[in-house]
Amino acid sequence: MTHCDPVDTPAHLFFMLVYSLVFLVGLVLNSFTMKVYFCSAQQQISSILMVYLKNLAVSDFLLCLDLPFRIINYTSTSATFRLVYCTFGASTFYLNTYASILFMGYIAANRYLKIIHPLGNHILQTVQAARIISTVTWVFLLAIVITYVTLSLLTQETLTNVPDTCDALRSTQVIVFYKIIHTFSTAIFLFVFVSLVFFYYSASRSVLLAQQRQPASSSCKKLMKSRKKMLLLVSVFCICFVPYHLVRLPYTFLRRWCPLSLMLYYVKETTVLLSALNICLDPLIYFIVCEAFRAQLSRPHSKKARRCSEGQLRATNNEASPSTSTRQTDGL
Repeated sequence: MTHCDPVDTPAHLFFMLVYSLVFLVGLVLNSFTMKVYFCSAQQQISSILMVYLKNLAVSDFLLCLDLPFRIINYTSTSATFRLVYCTFGASTFYLNTYASILFMGYIAANRYLKIIHPLGNHILQTVQAARIISTVTWVFLLAIVITYVTLSLLTQETLTNVPDTCDALRSTQVIVFYKIIHTFSTAIFLFVFVSLVFFYYSASRSVLLAQQRQPASSSCKKLMKSRKKMLLLVSVFCICFVPYHLVRLPYTFLRRWCPLSLMLYYVKETTVLLSALNICLDPLIYFIVCEAFRAQLSRPHSKKARRCSEGQLRATNNEASPSTSTRQTDGL
């Protein structure tokens, strides 16, 4: 905490237990997800949605692996571990959190484009564009984290005791950069959040118009399914990330004001826990949104090899026919 009030040990014990449960559940679910997405059968299936889902799965898996550092940090009395956690562990946690936020936004945008451009003729409806966007996203986030870590190491003073939280380890320069990062991160979140709301609103309007024209048509049913998938994505996003960002900026700028510091700390830690819950809820998105993921779960093992060979055949045909390689089905 800050110099104002000590943090209660029972509160840390509670966070440790809940984080441990989230870690165990998330590790099982995301290990299975990684196996499904990166097995030989799925590797050959190249689609825009699959590119974004794989990147989201990677960010969730890395976030899951980072949770033990956060769990140990609650009880650690080692100054070295606290320094390592505050410099590297917390940074990678937020790196993968915002990677998840951005890739969820990309998935929603892909679903939206499938509705308004069903023929797949938009410039962003190509696998190549999805790969470029994903690469730029990771490079951008890594550049911010590397800058923060470098500045922290260069301005780090010798520790004389073990600080309660990471705030005491930050120099004046790092604190200023820290505030800039979180202000910018909040802007990214707001942009993605507003986009998700807009995508869902537009999808709902498309469904309403289709129902008025041809209520029993197959296109109308597809639009209704797409809207339900969009609603799931928006719901998970709101549950995990909205509470955190409601308190992120107040905590960043007011945490050193003693009358509010302790309360803001507990609220912030609770909302961070909700954001970590994302690693347990995202596999539900994979199952609902992605047909290939559901097929991998529902088909017998004897059919996996055949699907793999079929995927290899499609990949070969797509290489020979570039015009169709970027318009494979995403399971709308």
